[in-house]
Amino acid sequence: MSEEFEVKGPHEEVLETNEESSGFNGRLAVMTAIMATIGALLSYEGSVSLGEAIILKNEASIKKTEASDQWNYYQAKGNKQILAELAAKLTTGKDQEDSKSEALRYNSEKKEIKIKAEEFEKLSHEADEHSEQYMHQHHRWATGTTALQIAISLAAIALLTRRKWLQYASLTCALIGVAFGVLAWFGI
Repeated sequence: MSEEFEVKGPHEEVLETNEESSGFNGRLAVMTAIMATIGALLSYEGSVSLGEAIILKNEASIKKTEASDQWNYYQAKGNKQILAELAAKLTTGKDQEDSKSEALRYNSEKKEIKIKAEEFEKLSHEADEHSEQYMHQHHRWATGTTALQIAISLAAIALLTRRKWLQYASLTCALIGVAFGVLAWFGI
């Protein structure tokens, strides 16, 4: 009885290896495409949140400047009030009465100016807080995007080296990136 031996050539071995690894390659390719899509979405949201943070920081700066202008105006009215009170002490008759009424007018104007200045300071503080919230959210989006970029790089290395553990490491990084995206989405 003769036994048959099958001798495989190098071409046949390559074809068999490709058939076995095509499932691995296909899964990795789909996983990489999904990670790239999610990464693009996280990157877009990160850009939007950064833009909002910059706009709000600018608004806070504008309101702070307006508050400063009002405080300067308040101080100028205070100086005029002091001068009017001094004039009331140094004069007599009609001039004294006019100076007293001017001092009272400046005092009432100061109260209105103070209210405006405090309102501008409040608006500045609120815009600054909102800006900080958007910056925190931006950092979450950016961290998620970075984790997904690392996951894509690991997937490419896994594809080249055919290492299963690198595929799992890539998937883990992708899940971390998605988790940061979810945290950013909910503002946590």
